[in-house]
Parts: sequence; C-alpha cells; structure tokens
Amino acid sequence: MLVRSQGNRVLFFQDELDADITPAYFDGDYWQQQEAIIGSAFGRGVTWFFKLAGDEYVLRHYRRGGLIGKMLTDGYCYTGLKSTRAYQEFMVTQKLLGMGLPVPKPMAGQVIKRGLYYQADLITAKITGARDLVKVLSNESLTEQQYLEIGRMIRDFHNAGLWHADLNIHNIIIDENNKLWLIDFDRCKFKKPDDIWKKSNLDRLKRSFLKENKKIEQFHWQESDWKSLLTGYNN
Repeated sequence: MLVRSQGNRVLFFQDELDADITPAYFDGDYWQQQEAIIGSAFGRGVTWFFKLAGDEYVLRHYRRGGLIGKMLTDGYCYTGLKSTRAYQEFMVTQKLLGMGLPVPKPMAGQVIKRGLYYQADLITAKITGARDLVKVLSNESLTEQQYLEIGRMIRDFHNAGLWHADLNIHNIIIDENNKLWLIDFDRCKFKKPDDIWKKSNLDRLKRSFLKENKKIEQFHWQESDWKSLLTGYNN
C-alpha cells in the first residue's frame, strides 16, 4: 500500500494505482461525468458503483448514524491517519484478503482533515453479480448445503480472529457463481479467540434473520435454516 499527502488530504491505495490515483476518484460526480456509473445504493448516503478499464468498483463515503449523525453527519475526530475508520477498514480487509478469505479487495481510501475532524471515503472492488442474503431470501429459499457453507464461512473468519462489528445478512453476499463473500469491515477488529465474542457475533446475525423475516412478507427463511447454519459453523 502507498500513502500520499496533498495538503489536508491523505490518499492511500494499492501500488497498481500509483500512476492514476487522484482526489477525483472519490467524487461520485466525477464518475458520472465520465459516464462510468453503473449503479448506486442508498443507506445513510449514496454508494456509487463505477467501471474503470473493464473493472468494477464501489465508492463509499463514511457517514455517521444515530443521534450524533444528525449533528456531525460525516465528521469524525482526527487522532492520526492510522486511527481513521477508512484506513483501519482498508488494513483489516487487506489482512483478510492475504489470509485467503472471501472479501472484496480494498483499492483506495482518502482522509480529508478539517480542523479537529476528518471526512473519509473508501473504494473497493465490486463483487460481480452480488446479491446480499436479504435480496436473495426475498425471492427464493437457500438450500441446506448453502446454509452449511455460510456457517463454515463465518467460522473461518472467526478462526482468523475477525470480530465483525455489523454481522448481518446485508453483509453476506452471493455472487453470480454462487460463491459466498463477507463485506463491510468498518469498525471490525482482530481479537484473541474467545467463545463469548464469537457467540455474540452469531447472535447478532440471527437477530438480522429474525428482523427481516418479520419485516418482509415473503421472506424464505425458517428456524431450521439457522440450525443448518450452526451445523456448518460447528463442524
């Protein structure tokens, strides 16, 4: 990874982007002007999907949630580059990638310092044909084998020491080849093996299944599916 400072802005990125990376890469309007936008998603803000030289990427701006998000929106207290959420997510994802785990490749990030605060963005490789489990289960059921594989995937991340700050079914992805991926490593950390945090992570995941099952009228999930997931996790 390379790091480049430009005034109050710091860019960090994969070596292969060294000749190309500019601040414009983190501006959705820029990619619209280049007619490179291939989609978008809306949550706390807009996530842009764009195409560059035949490859697809995801551009996400960091935004706060909760009550404090109504005041600061996208500002975070700056205590150094390595403490910023974008830099930490880049590094966690890069480490997981190096372990051979199914995560999207982090490509580039930026931090803009504004007095005591900073704003940040992150670009990652886009998973081709990605559908999260919410979208999948809103249309069809998964097989027992798929739930076993989901359980095994989560076990692999836990065995690597990865505590996922927001383990839910929006962040478990199935691609066009039915391969499973885990995404969104904001605030995630590596921890020493501990059954307590692992169980808490799994409990959080189950709550997300229950939440969507209650919210979506045609949601193809049942309690026995969770048991299959746990079987895969434990075996």
